[in-house]
Amino acid sequence: MNRDYNAAPINPLPAVVWVLALPLIAMEVVLTLAERGFVGGAQGVGWRLQAVETFGVFPELLRHQWSTGTYLEELHRLVTYPIVHGSFTHALFAFVILLALGKMVGEIFRWWAVLVVFLGSSVMGALAYGLLVPGLRAPLIGAYPPVYGMIGAFTFLLWVNLARKGANKYRAFSLIGFLLFFQLVFGVLFGGSWDWVADVSGFVAGFLLSFVVSPGGWALVMQKIRQR
Repeated sequence: MNRDYNAAPINPLPAVVWVLALPLIAMEVVLTLAERGFVGGAQGVGWRLQAVETFGVFPELLRHQWSTGTYLEELHRLVTYPIVHGSFTHALFAFVILLALGKMVGEIFRWWAVLVVFLGSSVMGALAYGLLVPGLRAPLIGAYPPVYGMIGAFTFLLWVNLARKGANKYRAFSLIGFLLFFQLVFGVLFGGSWDWVADVSGFVAGFLLSFVVSPGGWALVMQKIRQR
């Protein structure tokens, strides 16, 4: 068996994926070290809470700003909450999934398209979480809504490929179906939250945005379908 000893130890990733992923893990490393007393001294223990207060999306604040028209004051929260997580494990799963999905999507989408899908899904997930669930107070943190947006973009690619082959296009939604089923079971067993609203909204945003930002966009989709 021939081996390429000059090959990279890990598969190369598009630069934009690293740009999106590294801030997530860097923030978590700092917060984890602070909680364990390695940095920040006595004040470091509270850094995670401060990060949530600074970057998280608070539904009450979002609804108030939306109703008063002052939402521009805290607009950054719609795209900064993904860098803060509840724990190292919470961040690690998001980081790994982002790298995996980002590689598959980033090898086909242009760099700016990946950025649009990630940030657009982040915004839509936050708006849905803050405005669609009445009485919700728990802050939204974590990269899962934009990660689900990347899953939406990946689903779009599968959908187009299946349409081109004349296969059942709905098979492309098997991944999101499995994830939602897993979330449902986990919620029943251990108690759930309303984060799934942001996740599903992120997925829908990523899927729909792909019609616009993917190479060829809507015209390519229609062409593939007509070729059946």
